[in-house]
Amino acid sequence: MSDSFKSLSAVLGYVGGMAPTFNFIGMVVSDLPASLAFYRRLGLDLPADADTAPHVEVTLPGGLRVAWDTLETMRSIDPDWQQPAGHGRIGLGFGCDSPAEVDKVYAELTAAGHPGEREPFDAFWGQRYATVLDPDGNGVDLYASLR
Repeated sequence: MSDSFKSLSAVLGYVGGMAPTFNFIGMVVSDLPASLAFYRRLGLDLPADADTAPHVEVTLPGGLRVAWDTLETMRSIDPDWQQPAGHGRIGLGFGCDSPAEVDKVYAELTAAGHPGEREPFDAFWGQRYATVLDPDGNGVDLYASLR
């Protein structure tokens, strides 16, 4: 067991050295079909019949789960829940195979009507990088190594 894990376990008091495992990202969306269509364009395998579900979840390679809930679903769980104001409540990133793919995916998404927040550029940290907004205004970064 690493020293940093032992220190974290001691500080947080995990029993038996077990730490929680990060394995879920949840998004509350105002237009489920539009959101799912956006993420399908980015390669997530979401069935067509999911568009009418109140909760949709997909497990990615490696076990990370991504889920979408409608506003109504959130209010059924917590009647006092209120939608946060503004946009950009989360940020997600999708790695691309090449700088050219960053440009291609950005062009496809913006041509489909999704707002581009940052056009593709060569970042000083060595990546081709761009940001598109999903239907709820969340930033979705596209990136690939320049090397």
